[in-house]
Amino acid sequence: MRRDSLQIAALYAGGFLGPFGGGVVAAMLPELGADLGVSANSASTSLTAYLFPFAATMLVSGTLGARWGRVRTVRIAYAVYVLASIACVFAPTLALLLGARVLQGCANAFTTPLLLAALAALTPRQRLGRVLGTFGALQAAGQTSAPLVGGLAAEVNWRLAFILIAAVAAVLGVIGLPDSVSAIPADTTIRLREALRIDVIRVGVIALIGWGALGGLNFLLAFRAEDAFGLGPTARGVLLTCFGMAGILAARPVGTAIDAIGARRAVIIGAVVGGGLVAVVGTAGQLVVTALAWALAGVAAQFVLVGVNAAVLGSRSANRSGAVSVVQAFRFTGAAMTPLLLTPVYGTHHVLAFVVPAVLLAVAAPLVMPPSHAVHREPEN
Repeated sequence: MRRDSLQIAALYAGGFLGPFGGGVVAAMLPELGADLGVSANSASTSLTAYLFPFAATMLVSGTLGARWGRVRTVRIAYAVYVLASIACVFAPTLALLLGARVLQGCANAFTTPLLLAALAALTPRQRLGRVLGTFGALQAAGQTSAPLVGGLAAEVNWRLAFILIAAVAAVLGVIGLPDSVSAIPADTTIRLREALRIDVIRVGVIALIGWGALGGLNFLLAFRAEDAFGLGPTARGVLLTCFGMAGILAARPVGTAIDAIGARRAVIIGAVVGGGLVAVVGTAGQLVVTALAWALAGVAAQFVLVGVNAAVLGSRSANRSGAVSVVQAFRFTGAAMTPLLLTPVYGTHHVLAFVVPAVLLAVAAPLVMPPSHAVHREPEN
């Protein structure tokens, strides 16, 4: 494989690593807790320890990375990710593991938006949706495969999963970014406020609601699968995987569709259809209907997520790295907030826990998503 082809492949592989590293602990919490002398509930904080710093740091990481230089920033971020993963391997206590997970999340925040911006810099606007769809497919693959790989590792030793993550991050860091991206100089004049425009924030709000009301409902469906259908752990896992597998298969075709119909229209279609499917997931009385609706919701999620990325990366903003970074920060904040907000609602009335986010998603997208001309306007001097 030619060097430039290998570097392009590494751009996409970086999209896989982020959600994989975040979710790899999900299936190993009992084993992790037992080894560290804590409960599985306490061990679950290793998810939050990664996700919240990841989302918070991404508010500024895209802008800072553009200032420091994309290639240098990504290489340093991968190096920090390797060190943090090795710290997870040798962590003797939960406190030290959580500290290493925080560092992992912060490091990942300096790769994902810069990789997306690099892809946008290499791609003509008329083909951007297809490229972002491929990146979205890799992200969905990372999210879907993480629990499986983590569970398999835990059969032997949960620490093996972090050895794998460290090795992959090290390889990606050595490969680096394509030469055409390396040629883009650092922009020390770039400002965060160029990314925090009202139109970018509006897109970010849709990303927050969209991911919170679609992919963020995995845990609620797990509750309902047990309560309504009596499914055990393995069957619940298969059901939840329907969302990610459908997303993997659909992401690239969805990206091609976005090139044809535009980002705003795609986001609205995904949100309205996705909202209806989530309502079905929360109310259907037959397992097969629930599984089919959840799989189709994975397709709708790609319309929303690839669409919001295409909206900001296809713009003429002076700070596209910062803009996509802000939108991704909103997205993962939505994922982090959903369990906190909807678990009490599910305990009171399980149907409302699905219907409320479904309605919010379907109504908010047409109202909040900015017109295409607003996102694509020329940057202000």
